[in-house]
Amino acid sequence: MTPASAVLMAGYNRWMNQRMYAAALQLPPEEACRDRGAFFGSLLETLNHIAVADSIWLHRFAQHPDASRLRGDLAGIPVPTSLRQPLAPSLQALWALRSGLDDVIVDWAGSLTAAQLAGPLHYRNLAGVGQARDFAVLVLHVFNHQTHHRGQVSTLMFQAGVDVGVTDLIAAIPA
Repeated sequence: MTPASAVLMAGYNRWMNQRMYAAALQLPPEEACRDRGAFFGSLLETLNHIAVADSIWLHRFAQHPDASRLRGDLAGIPVPTSLRQPLAPSLQALWALRSGLDDVIVDWAGSLTAAQLAGPLHYRNLAGVGQARDFAVLVLHVFNHQTHHRGQVSTLMFQAGVDVGVTDLIAAIPA
């Protein structure tokens, strides 16, 4: 992961979230909440999990010594204690949170430097166990995690009769 690839992935993340939520918000609320047999059950619960994981990782990334701006940007964004913790009571409310998270991610990605990405990140997992991992690879993991679960969301939407269209990264890469 480089600063430039983090910026690309943050932009792709925002673009895909805008498309996914725009499509999901066309569904009746009961369809968004319907258990479709996915790992997280419903469309809402899967989208919630992505927001939960992003929130957890952003708070971990904010512990980096050079992340004072990120710490400030995360004020008011809760630190989830479970990968299934509900962050919002409805898809509309989750979209408001998601949109704010995407703003933070885009801003944060634009501030990353090669020197920051070159070292380890020290953090605690949800069980409280200390970890130290390559920061650049952790950033890559976060973007990969988003893409993985948005693929599930795309399938759930298709099952609900909504086609979100092209979701491939290549569509977000400038020509």
